[in-house]
Amino acid sequence: MENKGHVLLVDGMALLFRGFFATAFRGNFMTNSKGVPRNGLFGFLNYFVNAMETFQPSHVICCWDMGSKTFRNEIFREYKANRDEPPLELVPQFDLAKQLIEAFDIPNIGVEGYEADDCIGTLAKQLHQQNHITILSGDQDLLQLVDQQIDVAIMRKGQGNYELFTHDNFYEKKGLTPQQIIDLKGLMGDSSDNYPGVKGIGEKTAMKLLKEHHSIDQLLESKASLTKGVQKKLDLYYEDLTISKKLAQICIDVPIQLSIEEAIFQSRVKPIATFLTKELEFHNPNRWLDRLALQA
Repeated sequence: MENKGHVLLVDGMALLFRGFFATAFRGNFMTNSKGVPRNGLFGFLNYFVNAMETFQPSHVICCWDMGSKTFRNEIFREYKANRDEPPLELVPQFDLAKQLIEAFDIPNIGVEGYEADDCIGTLAKQLHQQNHITILSGDQDLLQLVDQQIDVAIMRKGQGNYELFTHDNFYEKKGLTPQQIIDLKGLMGDSSDNYPGVKGIGEKTAMKLLKEHHSIDQLLESKASLTKGVQKKLDLYYEDLTISKKLAQICIDVPIQLSIEEAIFQSRVKPIATFLTKELEFHNPNRWLDRLALQA
């Protein structure tokens, strides 16, 4: 398979939140003369530039959530209902982060009613036949997208520390296939996203069941061979299981219109330097710009 390019799909929210909380716990919000906090943007730039150096993409696209309500809330009203509102100091940095990406001449992608994960999944599946894809995030839900030509780089603690999941190493690392990650979340639920799974089935039991039966469908077909306890749980929480699997699955048919040519990384120094110094008041933009292959 001939590759035309290497596309880096960036989970913008993951980088911004990580950048913000890296200094927020010390009360350091890096507020500028306009009273605008910049600590999330500072961290975002550090993570973004490091990823560009590490993965050397030819194309870059940044994906964003577009509000707290998505189609998943229509399936399950309590989806992510346990999440707190973002800190007030972070709120003004959302739009500035998108403006920052625009200054780099990188497409910002977000679609009402869908999560950034869904946009990333859709673009990865659209583009991977003719391009190598690297997905940059801290969100392990995205591991279900790993495939031929699709890698997921999970950001670990510390800058420049990535765990790279590929088609070749995935089973060795996780003990499951990427597709089974959806069923794993369906069985065990996800407390951070506030959906239940099957009450009484945790990760250890869910892993064992999927290794033996491969999928939720096959598990249900061979229910009679399971222990009485597991049978009872599957019967009692069947609706929760069905809903949880739907919530866990990333949508890969989001209506996105994007030409791959729009994502070619060919940023120019001047608009980025101007935005960093005039708008954000970062007085040493070369700490980032010197590390990127930018055009004059």
